[in-house]
Amino acid sequence: MNHATPLLLLPGLMNDARVWSPLTTAIAGERPVHVAPTHLHDSIAESAREAIAAVPAGAFAVAGFSLGGYVAQEVCRQAGDRIAGLGLLDTGARADTEDVKQSRQRMIQAVEGGEGADPATFAQVAQGFAARIVHASRLQDRELLHLLFDMASTVGSEGFVRQQRAAMNRVDMRDLLPRVHAPAVVICGREDQVTPFSLSQEMASLLPDAELVAVAEAGHMSILERPAMVVGALVRWLGRVDDAAGRRGSGAAAV
Repeated sequence: MNHATPLLLLPGLMNDARVWSPLTTAIAGERPVHVAPTHLHDSIAESAREAIAAVPAGAFAVAGFSLGGYVAQEVCRQAGDRIAGLGLLDTGARADTEDVKQSRQRMIQAVEGGEGADPATFAQVAQGFAARIVHASRLQDRELLHLLFDMASTVGSEGFVRQQRAAMNRVDMRDLLPRVHAPAVVICGREDQVTPFSLSQEMASLLPDAELVAVAEAGHMSILERPAMVVGALVRWLGRVDDAAGRRGSGAAAV
């Protein structure tokens, strides 16, 4: 019987644990799973530290979606001797460009409005994201759009501001990825406008043992837009992680 490696999951910008529900439902009961929030700190490093502290001692796999992918890579930096596998979904390894930083700052200013975080303005920002983060074919999917807005509402305007500040101040992770000697999977929607597929190709090329998965007819929210394909790729990856863990006992790959 394969070793069932514990799994740490990290949501993206304006997401809560529900963004991972297609996977957590599919693998319920088969392994310890912890979904750590990414909206409580304005630092990627601090979010990573808190997430690591919530995982039981020993080796674990980590997967991050979007902003959670930045945190997942920082988890690998901080807990390299414990990493049994890395999953990166619709994310990137590069630091923000100055243009992107300025765009994030404008969103922060719009939401804060000079009087602290403004929920009404944040609601407008959250609703406006839909056209950018889902494939054109899903723009009339009311159930999906409602879930996205409800998750954003849960994160809230203050959580959104913290996430944006964390993202804009993150470091470039491309130097880290070649040192992640553990099974990896890199998944991205083919039509992702937020973190284009080219960024996933770059990450996969840097990782020593990575499968690259392009999700057809999907935008940035690939795991919710095409759950069957994404969950299939993640389950395949977890099988590789468990097999590798079984071969080496309870140790993790060195990072």
